[in-house]
Amino acid sequence: MSHRRSFGFVLAALFACQLMGGVSFVSAEQPVVEDQFVYKTIANDTSGKATKLFVDWTRPSDWSAEDSRPAVVFFHGGGWTGGKPGQFASHSEELAERGMVCFRVKYRLLDKKSKTPPDACVEDASDAFRYIRANASKFGIDPKRIASGGGSAGGHLAAYLGMMDDQVVDGVSRKPAAMLLFNPVYDNGPGGWGTGRVGDAYATYSPAHNITKDDPPSIVFLGTKDNLIPVATGERFRDVCQEKGVRSELHLYEGQPHGFFNAKKVEGGGEIYRDTMEKTFAFLRSLGWID
Repeated sequence: MSHRRSFGFVLAALFACQLMGGVSFVSAEQPVVEDQFVYKTIANDTSGKATKLFVDWTRPSDWSAEDSRPAVVFFHGGGWTGGKPGQFASHSEELAERGMVCFRVKYRLLDKKSKTPPDACVEDASDAFRYIRANASKFGIDPKRIASGGGSAGGHLAAYLGMMDDQVVDGVSRKPAAMLLFNPVYDNGPGGWGTGRVGDAYATYSPAHNITKDDPPSIVFLGTKDNLIPVATGERFRDVCQEKGVRSELHLYEGQPHGFFNAKKVEGGGEIYRDTMEKTFAFLRSLGWID
């Protein structure tokens, strides 16, 4: 084991102890390293128990806290009511193998029977992103090169951080430097997904209704048979971004349904997942984030 890798191992173990109360053991043969930490604790008034919200994070085996690597913060899909952070585990592993640090956020879910807006979801997404940026020096990442990423409702959260007015807390911004969006439900206006929850207040939640010239570049993946997001919605988002001078790529996949991009999806026999990853790598290379 090299001195650099040995030094990275010691720092990783110490950092894991501090954030999780445990030690991370790293093998020289591992291409990536997995850990978990708590970014926020929510008091529960009914049971008296606190809920700890965590982040799974994946980093290269030669990671060091002295690094300044690009990073991605992923949010899972599930209609704001379900899903797990592991949805983007394969994406994280592949990106970490290319030198990035990846985070997968656990956020509070809404009650399926209620019609409450996703306030808790966007609050947790904002807090998680700011926590990661505020601790960039501990995570060995560059605070100016952190992307948001997500699928479906998680894609909404990722786009929300990028498109809505920034909210700086204690000097820390929640705005990402790029967005990786997999069939994101980013239009919550009339006729769009999520309108039943946000109602007339859709402009407060809908990224597609808040596109401005200071928004980050994005890459969007969408199936032409998506029953939640019409192709016209994706094309309109791309076109408005470009009108504002914001780079936005839209990649359409003929005949593919919602969720087609997932690593375990049968459609395409893995070829479509592979294609979305190669296009993601190309997008990140164009930003100068990976080789």
